[in-house]
Amino acid sequence: MKIEIWSEIACPWCGLGSHRLDRAVERFENGGQVEVVHRSFPLGSGLPEGRTLSAREFVLAKYGVVPGQAGVPDIEGMAAAEGLTPYRVLDNRVGNTDLAHEFLAHASNEGKNGEAWNATFRAYFGEAESIFTLDDLLGLADGIGLDRERTRQVLADRRYRRQVQEDARQARQLGATGAPFTVIDGRYALAGAQDADTLLGILRQVWDETSPAVLGADDAATCGPDGCAAPAARA
Repeated sequence: MKIEIWSEIACPWCGLGSHRLDRAVERFENGGQVEVVHRSFPLGSGLPEGRTLSAREFVLAKYGVVPGQAGVPDIEGMAAAEGLTPYRVLDNRVGNTDLAHEFLAHASNEGKNGEAWNATFRAYFGEAESIFTLDDLLGLADGIGLDRERTRQVLADRRYRRQVQEDARQARQLGATGAPFTVIDGRYALAGAQDADTLLGILRQVWDETSPAVLGADDAATCGPDGCAAPAARA
């Protein structure tokens, strides 16, 4: 079973959604046969490169609300209740994440898709570290064992810009209007950070729909020299 999840690396719902997906796969009886692939859906491309602002300032400017006031979801509290702590949303800086997504595309090409996404989510939300500059990303590269100079070169050349754009284009073609956006085995598309119980139920449903049934001894087909006859249908 293949699960593709499109995310904006600086989106708090995406970090929480990734955590929930991990918990669902851990609880899934056939989790060892699940492949999770992270893909990019940048939402901050319109922000200027080389400059950041506080998350509080960003939310106030974009939505006209002050984080923490009535009616604003307490994502930090939700994350803590689900075992994801620390999860620092309001202490973060917000900026253009295009280069970070190109780093993630490079890491994925080097066979470190999940490792790179998890490390970047952890750095940004777990430690409120910057992920916006080349030096920030080279530090992440060191942490997951990528070649530092090769990473520096591909990011300086913006070698993965087109791949990141293609990821986003594919998500939109599939119906995504925001992130996170999850597609399970090419059959179910889910918008938003679904809870782990919902995800687990869908994993089980898709598995049952796509996996062949195991026949018991009484159900075995009768085989002769020219082929096998299907067992008789039961009433």
